[in-house]
Amino acid sequence: MRKPFTPLLSAVLSGIALFASGLPLPAIAGPPDEPWVVEFDEASGKAVGKPGGELHMLVGRAKDTRLMVVYGYARLVAYNEKLELVPDILREVEVEDGRSFTLHLRKGHRWSDGEPFTSEDFRYWWEDVANNEALSPTGPSPELFVDGQPPVVEFPDPLTVRYSWSKPNPFFLPALAQATPLFIYMPAHYLKQFHERHADPDQLAKLVQDTQARDWAQLHGRHDDMYKFENPELPTLQPWQLATPPPAERFVFERNPYFHRVDANGQQLPYIDRVVLEVVDDKLVPIKTGAGETDLQARGLFFKHYTFLKESEERSGLVTHLWPTARGAHLALYPNLNARDEAWRELFRDVRFRRALSFAVDREEINQIMYFGLGIGGNNTVLPQSPLYKPEYRESWATFDLEKANALLDEIGLTERAADGTRLLPDGRPMEMIVETAGEETEQTDVLELVRETWSKIGLKIHSRPSQREVFRNRIFSGETLMSIWFGLENGIPSADMSPGEFAPTDQNQLQWPTWGQHYQTKGAAGEAPDMPEAAELLELFEAWRAAPTTDERREIWHQILAIYSDQVYSIGLIGGILQPVAVDDSLRNVPEEAVFNWEPGAQFGIYRPDTFWFDTAG
Repeated sequence: MRKPFTPLLSAVLSGIALFASGLPLPAIAGPPDEPWVVEFDEASGKAVGKPGGELHMLVGRAKDTRLMVVYGYARLVAYNEKLELVPDILREVEVEDGRSFTLHLRKGHRWSDGEPFTSEDFRYWWEDVANNEALSPTGPSPELFVDGQPPVVEFPDPLTVRYSWSKPNPFFLPALAQATPLFIYMPAHYLKQFHERHADPDQLAKLVQDTQARDWAQLHGRHDDMYKFENPELPTLQPWQLATPPPAERFVFERNPYFHRVDANGQQLPYIDRVVLEVVDDKLVPIKTGAGETDLQARGLFFKHYTFLKESEERSGLVTHLWPTARGAHLALYPNLNARDEAWRELFRDVRFRRALSFAVDREEINQIMYFGLGIGGNNTVLPQSPLYKPEYRESWATFDLEKANALLDEIGLTERAADGTRLLPDGRPMEMIVETAGEETEQTDVLELVRETWSKIGLKIHSRPSQREVFRNRIFSGETLMSIWFGLENGIPSADMSPGEFAPTDQNQLQWPTWGQHYQTKGAAGEAPDMPEAAELLELFEAWRAAPTTDERREIWHQILAIYSDQVYSIGLIGGILQPVAVDDSLRNVPEEAVFNWEPGAQFGIYRPDTFWFDTAG
C-alpha cells in the first residue's frame, strides 16, 4: 500500500518541482534562527505542552477579530506577568539615557507568509506611512514626540533600527507593549503594491478603480490595519493568522508557521493549531458558555453570571475561575465637560456639583445588591495594589452623605424646585438628564437604577438610554451626551514609571473631556485646549512626568496628579475590584487559575501567553 506523504516530504517534493520550474523556492516554515525560548518554572503552574487542537471562543461583533491581536500579544517588547517590559519580537533593546533605543531583530524571523521581517518594514512605516500626509494626515503618534520634536529614526542594517530623541521618552517602549499597540512596522513587501511611491501607476490606478476606492490612500488603508486584523492577506507576526475574509459569523485563525517563540523542548508555539471566533448576540454568551459551546471565555461574562456558570460546570465541561480586575473603577459616571448644552456644561464644570453627585451615590448599597459585597467603593483612581495608592485618593468626596450633597447644590444656587421636588436649572428647566450607555449588557442599567434612587433624593432625575457602541462614543465626542456610564480607568495598578496619561486630557476616548483630549491627540489640529485651570495643570504635570529623568521625580509628579484628579472628581467612581468570571475547558492547560483580568496593562489573556495554552486529551 502506498503510504501518504508526510508534511516534510510533501514540502521537499514541492520545492523540487518549483526549483525545476525556475520559480523562487518558498521559505521553510519554522521559528527564527534566534527564537524566544519560553521556559516554565514550577511556580507558574505551567508545563510543556503538546501541539494540536482547535480553540473556540465567542465574540459579540465581527469587529472583535482584533481580539486575536490583543490575546496573541506578540509585541516588539511586552509585559511579563510581573509587569516588567521584556523583548519579545525583538531579540534585544539597547536603551541609552532613556532617549536612544536600538532595536535588534531576530535573525531569520519571517512574516506569516514566509517573507523576511527586516528593518525595511520599519522604514516603510516611518517614511512611507507615518510621515505620508495622505495616509497619516496628523503625522506620527503623539508618543513619538518629545517637546514637539519627532525622533531621529535610523536603519543601520537589515536587523537594526534606532529611535533617538534629544530628551528621554518614557512613552516609547510602553506604547509598543500596549493591548492596542503602537505599530512602528508594516509588511512592506505586501503593502507596496498599494502605495503610489512604489506601485506601477497603471496597476495601482486599476486597483483603485476595481475596488471603487476613492484614491490610492483609501485603498492602502483598507489593507493595512494590523490591529483590526480583518484582512486575511495582510501578513502578521501574531501566533495565529486570520483565514476567513469578512463578512462572516465564524472567523478561523490558523497558526503562524513562522512564529518566533518556542518552548524549552524546542517545539514551536503556538501549541493550538486553530482558533475559532464565533459571532453571537452578547446576551447569548453566558447561555452558550453554560452549554459548553466555548473553550475559553471571559468576554461577555459578568460577575452576575458566576453562580449559573458554576452550576453548569458538569454539563459544560468548563471550570469557571474568578480573576480580580484592575481598573480604577469597574464602573464610573462621566459628566461631559465638553457638552453642548450650556447650562449643564457650566454645572459639570463646577467642582461643587461633581462632588455633590459623588456624595449622593450609595456605593455600599451597589456593592451589596450587585456584587455580594465583594467589590470596593470609592473614586475612579488607583487601587490598593498600586505602589502609588493613598487612601485619600479613593475616599475623597466618595462617602454617602445626602446632607452634604444637598448643601453643595444649595450653595451653587440650585434652590428652586418643581412641584415634584426636582431642582430647576438656572434657565428654569427641570434638572433631568439622560445617562447614556453602550447597551451591551444590563449591568450598567441595573447599577444606574440604584444611582437614580439616591440622586432623586437630592432633586436630580436621571434616565438611562442604551445605544450601539460607535453611536455611544460619537454622541459623546459631538457633545450631545450629557453624562455616560462606562468602565473606569484601565490601569488601576500603575507604578511611577507607567504613564499617567489616563488622568490628564490626552485622548478623545476619555469620556469626561473628549474635545480636550482630541486637541492633545491631534497636536492642536482639532478639538479645543482645556480651559479649566486644574485640567490644564494635569496636562502640564503629564508633560513634566514625561521629562522627569528619575523614578523618584516621576513618583512625586504622579502623586500631584492623583491628588488633583480625586479632589476635582472628574469622573464619579461607583464600584471597583469586581471579579471577572473566566470559563476554561477542563482539558485546556496552562491557563492560570489565579490571575488579574485587565486590558491595560495585561491585554486580558494576552499577558499569560495563549500561544502556550494546550489541550490535554489524554484519557
